[in-house]
Amino acid sequence: MQEEGRDAPRIKSFIRRIGRMTTGQKQALDTLWERYCLDHELVYDFAVLFGRSAPVILEIGFGNGESLATTAEQNPDKDYIGIEVHKPGVGNLLAQLERKGITNVRVFYYDAIEVLEKCIPGQSLSGIHLFFPDPWHKRKHHKRRIVRPDFVHLIAQKLISGGYFHAATDWQHYAQHILKVLTAAEQFSNQSSSQDYCPRPDYRPLTKFEQRGLRLGHGVWDLIFTRR
Repeated sequence: MQEEGRDAPRIKSFIRRIGRMTTGQKQALDTLWERYCLDHELVYDFAVLFGRSAPVILEIGFGNGESLATTAEQNPDKDYIGIEVHKPGVGNLLAQLERKGITNVRVFYYDAIEVLEKCIPGQSLSGIHLFFPDPWHKRKHHKRRIVRPDFVHLIAQKLISGGYFHAATDWQHYAQHILKVLTAAEQFSNQSSSQDYCPRPDYRPLTKFEQRGLRLGHGVWDLIFTRR
């Protein structure tokens, strides 16, 4: 029975998996954490954090970090915040940032929803990326999908006017779900000319996994909505 006056526990959209960590990933975490990783208990002023005023893009669930590192390297005029709960992936990204000399990325190793709620100031983000989130394909797990009306309301608070939310998925049913949720949100406008899906923008790199899927004939759906 729920105790009076206490909120119901939040349904997580992820399962934290530690996984096997390479020597390089562990070394990167040990030596580079203080340089790139952020405290999930603090609210950040991005102009102070990066030492300049520039558009800030948030990526939720960056996996092994290869796409985020590539995007940041190719867009030095923008700053990037990455969020991931898979520690080897964080270590992999830190190693790439250091090796390539990329200075416009910072990282949270924490729950994305809590980071958005606690650490990201209102109307501070120019864009939010959600690339290939866990589709939770079983019907009984659909409630765990991160894109829900409460999530859309939250990101609307964090985006500047005209800022965008870009989701990509290789699960058609999840793409349809995201489209339905965002279309119903009055704060957002679909950037698709046909009011459904968009071509992949140049700023979203093709991952090896995605390239393999495309060769096998699998579909990928990009959805881009802007904050009214």
